[in-house]
Formats: sequence, C-alpha cells, structure tokens
Amino acid sequence: MRYNGEMGPPVVDVWMQHPTLRHSNHEMFASLRRWMGVDGTFAEALPLDVTIAAMDEANIGVGLLAAWYGPEGALIDNDEVAAFAGAHPDRLRPVAGADLRAPMEAVRELRDRVAQGFVALRIIPWLWELPPTDRRYYPLYAACVDLGIPFCTQVGHTGPLRPSETGRPIPYIDQVALDFPELVIVCGHIGYPWTTEMIAVADKHPNVFIDTSAYAAHRYPEELVTYLRGRGRDKVLFGSNYPMLMPARALARLGELGLDEETAAHFLSGNARRVFRL
Repeated sequence: MRYNGEMGPPVVDVWMQHPTLRHSNHEMFASLRRWMGVDGTFAEALPLDVTIAAMDEANIGVGLLAAWYGPEGALIDNDEVAAFAGAHPDRLRPVAGADLRAPMEAVRELRDRVAQGFVALRIIPWLWELPPTDRRYYPLYAACVDLGIPFCTQVGHTGPLRPSETGRPIPYIDQVALDFPELVIVCGHIGYPWTTEMIAVADKHPNVFIDTSAYAAHRYPEELVTYLRGRGRDKVLFGSNYPMLMPARALARLGELGLDEETAAHFLSGNARRVFRL
C-alpha cells in the first residue's frame, strides 16, 4: 500500500476473519455473497495462503483474526482461529469469540484463550439479536477489564439479513461504557447510518474507539473523515472486514482523505498497536 506515493510502514488490520465453509456459506450471508459476485455458495474453504497474500498486497503487517459464535454454534471457533494464527504468528493475532448461551463458561474459556495469546474478544450483536446491554454480555465485559483486553463489536446497520437495531451506538455502546468505564471498546463498521452518534460516544468516553471495517476509504462518511483529520486522530483504527472487503480495495483511495503523515500513521497502525497492546 502506498500513501502519498511512498510505501509506508506496515498496516494493522483490526477486523479480519479467515472463513470456514460454515461461515462463508451461511444463509444470512447470501446478500454479501451477491455483492461479492458469488453465484450460490463456496465449494472449498479458503486457503490460509490466500489471506496472507491479500495482506501482502495491501502492506498489512498484522491482521487480527476473529472467531464467530452465534446462537446456532460456532461459525469459526476459537480452536480454528488459534490454528490460523499459529501458522503465521508474525502476521496474525487471534481474537476470541464467545457463546452467550453460557456466559460463565465463556468467561472461563476467554481467560484460557488470553493466556494462549488471544488479544481481544469480539461479539457480533446482530448475530445474537441481543443488544450489547443484554445481561449475558456483562460477565464477559468484567473479564475483559480484568484481563486487560479490548471488547470488539459491530455498530451500524447490518449487511447480512438480520435486524440492525442492535448496532445503535446510542443507547447501547454509551450505556456499556457508562457501566464499565475501564472497558476498552472498539466499534467496527463506522456506525453508519448513526455515524454522528458513534463519534459522539467516542468523544464522550476515553476508552471507546471506532474502526473503519466494511468501508473503502473513499466511502467513509464525511463526518468521520473530518473527525479523523482532527480531534479523532487517536480514536479511529483501520479495519477491512476481509474477505468481504479486500484490504487493498479498502485502502486504494486513502490519499483522497487528505490526511497528514502523522495522522495516517496513527490511523493505519499506531492507534491499533496502542489499543491492542501489539
């Protein structure tokens, strides 16, 4: 990836997943497969080398790979994520998922996973159709604070065929941050169409951050670009949402945002390294 004509330092991509066929072919992703130009479903699992090649193309030095758990079970389980990251420990960092049907079992597993090198927890509220203020999340929030890891989640509307209400920054992220002021919360997918709400929540709470996953740079809402150029320079992290959006495509028109070199460095790497303690 080139910025202002020169190859910059390696980028950190904070929102990736290496999909299993259980994940790629799930019926709720039919809309995403359609947007990606895929007719039907995938016949074979994606080789891990393809993910590393996509990272190389975009100068992604480190990618955070997450597990996916929902009410029907794991679409990408923690063991699979550990194996993916273990195959390329210099490039990939594992992010745990959790089964909200058994919160205390999930807490015990999270503690074990962090001891193994997992750097964060990610839960997708729309997958559960449970907002982040649901009581089943709260033992995991306390564990994240105790373990010193961020909680990653999705904000904004859903591309998959599920309700979008759980992605509202206000009241949900705002309330969680009030209840757990020590919890580091990284909110993926910008928050559109509630981007202004998401910025307000990030401004209000020192431990709330925004990541840009699922959006190419030239499609960031103008209010986010203004925030990133100014007071939000330490609050916004790059994410791609690979493989739904390739990192190279996400970064292709980054130069159009008018970021100075220091702000670009914070956005592409520095903020993520600080927030995730990489």
